[in-house]
Amino acid sequence: MGQNKTVWDNPADLIRNMQPENPVMAFAPTLLQDRARRFITGFPGLVTYAVKSNPEEVVIQNLVAAGLRGFDVASPAEIGLIGRLAPGAARHYHNPVRSVAEIAHAVGAGILAWSVDSRSELDKLFAQVPVSVDGAGVEISPRFKLPVLGAAYDFGSKFGATPELAAELLRAVADRGYTPSLTFHPGTQCVDPGAWESYIRVAREICDAADVRAVRLNVGGGFPSYRVHGVEPELESIFDRIGSVTAEVFGTDAPQLVCEPGRALCADAFSLIARVKAVRDGTNVFLNDGVYGGLTELPIIGNLDRIEVLAPDGSPRGAEVHGRVIFGPTCDSVDRLPGELSLPNDIAEGDYVIFHGAGAYSTVTNTRFNGFGLMTHATVMALD
Repeated sequence: MGQNKTVWDNPADLIRNMQPENPVMAFAPTLLQDRARRFITGFPGLVTYAVKSNPEEVVIQNLVAAGLRGFDVASPAEIGLIGRLAPGAARHYHNPVRSVAEIAHAVGAGILAWSVDSRSELDKLFAQVPVSVDGAGVEISPRFKLPVLGAAYDFGSKFGATPELAAELLRAVADRGYTPSLTFHPGTQCVDPGAWESYIRVAREICDAADVRAVRLNVGGGFPSYRVHGVEPELESIFDRIGSVTAEVFGTDAPQLVCEPGRALCADAFSLIARVKAVRDGTNVFLNDGVYGGLTELPIIGNLDRIEVLAPDGSPRGAEVHGRVIFGPTCDSVDRLPGELSLPNDIAEGDYVIFHGAGAYSTVTNTRFNGFGLMTHATVMALD
């Protein structure tokens, strides 16, 4: 058996047999497909995957195998990736700021759905984007923002029009003959269904102010992944609130619903396995991965709380835990996880720290800074 094995039972099995010196991203395809089907079954509309969160080809292939038929693409490279791996899938180009060259590329690729959040960007779309392609109407969705509620950080600081401006943009889209729709993003890792409710109610106000019926309403991403031990996100509660509030405020004029989850689809299907390089004087722990590698977003969004520590033989460390400062492998002093992590008192050099739920904004943002960052990918049957 040993290293000839291509699919491991779980991370402990992988550790026992491989004794990896570099970080390993363990991927469980069955978990990814299960999460995709949970969205497809539970969300009352079209599910589109935010490719930027993890664009690995194996991720796209497994999502397609699970029945996903839509993707949120934010760049020419992502447009090409999905065009190659899922040629029949819908591609929504919902990065609201694009260069003239990027717009031309997307038009050439046959993109039918766009977002916008400013007059200047809408003028650029009007100048290049046709009203229809091969008889299919082209959709333009003004993106609006509200004060952040219940999210880890606020996407509105970069993107989104005020509701008043969104109404003006929606009216202009309809007047030009495009398919008028709306979109928003409640903020990343949003656990409060009320955030979606607030946006949906304002979406109706925007439609009324513009005197335009939105054909579709994209309720964005923001759906949470499982980051905190023992507190699994209640996705179905969010789905139910979105469906019920949309029906309440729009009635028979209800738009078709779309969502664009990223981390909520891919994060929990991956676990990052890092090795302990040193326990300095029994206090600070140094890992072979950090904020320049697979843990790059932790200083922004907070630590992953779902952690295991295994000895080299794959057995769990069982001592009492206390807070430790965690550093990555580089010579940069900012290569440190925020705050402290609770780790077993008997953690030792050569042990492995497993960060569960690490599949989003990790492989795609991994760098080779300071000569570190070589990451192995492995497939497992399960992550526990």
